[in-house]
Amino acid sequence: MAGTGEARRARLRDARLYLVTGARRRQGDLERFLGAVLAAGVDIVQLREKEAEAGDLLRWSVSFRRAADEYGALFVVNDRPDVALAAGADGVHVGQNDLTPAWVRRIAGADCLIGLSTHSEEEVLDAGADADYLCAGPVHSTPTKPGRPATGLELIAAAARRERAGLEPRPWFAIGGIDERTLHDIRRAGAQRIVVVRAIGDASEPASVAARLSRQLREKNEAC
Repeated sequence: MAGTGEARRARLRDARLYLVTGARRRQGDLERFLGAVLAAGVDIVQLREKEAEAGDLLRWSVSFRRAADEYGALFVVNDRPDVALAAGADGVHVGQNDLTPAWVRRIAGADCLIGLSTHSEEEVLDAGADADYLCAGPVHSTPTKPGRPATGLELIAAAARRERAGLEPRPWFAIGGIDERTLHDIRRAGAQRIVVVRAIGDASEPASVAARLSRQLREKNEAC
């Protein structure tokens, strides 16, 4: 476990590749999958099971926590600060219609990392001080967020401009339909960090995809 808030935030700043995954009940390979992709370069892994009850989330969290500890990664729980706290997770990620980061901070404490989804430049501006990192998107339409219109690259470019101007000091991640084919344009727009779901989770060789994405993200961006 990354431990203190300071250590977790240092690990967050260095992170480039963030994976969101369910418990892989259909595949039945959760522990093997987590070990493979974390060894290949995933820096943060989020457990996202929207309809699951707390007991199931806690049970699955054991595998996430163990794998994250083994490979020096961060473990985040989606939506549920109570589960994140009980599971010893490093952080919790919330959306615009979930508990606010300020309320999550009161529940989960000062050491917990808090992530916030943003879908417009206005939401980035309004994120507030309690969010440790932001996700910007979805850049492309994705079945992971049905009904959520794609933002395109404009939001990524706006977030990058704010970062270069020193107006957004916290880490932020581009999200939404990102894969090996679209990563180049995402990086040219200014993103240094990405969140992926299907690009790794649905791959026939997830570790190979994770390794290639991680390597590309840590190469010098030709647009910089």
